[in-house]
Amino acid sequence: MRVGLGYDVHRIDPDRELWLGGVKIDADFGLLGHSDADVLIHAICDALLGAACLRDIGYHFPDTDSRYAGIDSKQLLAEVVLMLERAGYTIGNVDATVCCQQPKISPYVPIMQKTLSALLRVPDGNVSIKATTTEHLGFTGRGEGISAYAIALIN
Repeated sequence: MRVGLGYDVHRIDPDRELWLGGVKIDADFGLLGHSDADVLIHAICDALLGAACLRDIGYHFPDTDSRYAGIDSKQLLAEVVLMLERAGYTIGNVDATVCCQQPKISPYVPIMQKTLSALLRVPDGNVSIKATTTEHLGFTGRGEGISAYAIALIN
């Protein structure tokens, strides 16, 4: 068994859609990034890649490569899963936390779990997603960005 930790952060952008965990979230803003800026999927990718000692998401999908401009992060996660499979690993479980003041993430958690478990090829019960605020502290508390943490177990 191997464990990996992932972290990502993206700045708020009022002119973009908000995607978290592969799900479009009803919000007045999105996140700025080269891809769709799905901070949750990016953290999960890094957790999986780290567990397999396969570097990080920026190494495999650099923001200097136009092929990834605006890409759906679900495609990136699907590719990471293939990388792990090619390296001989299977995914055990993923536990992730999204940090933001708003919007409320809780109503979206079940569909995020279904979306992510399908991409990860694990049962729904093997993907845990939680949300927290930062009590108005730091850049997330001021509504400047959203961050996410993830940990993954692979075999």
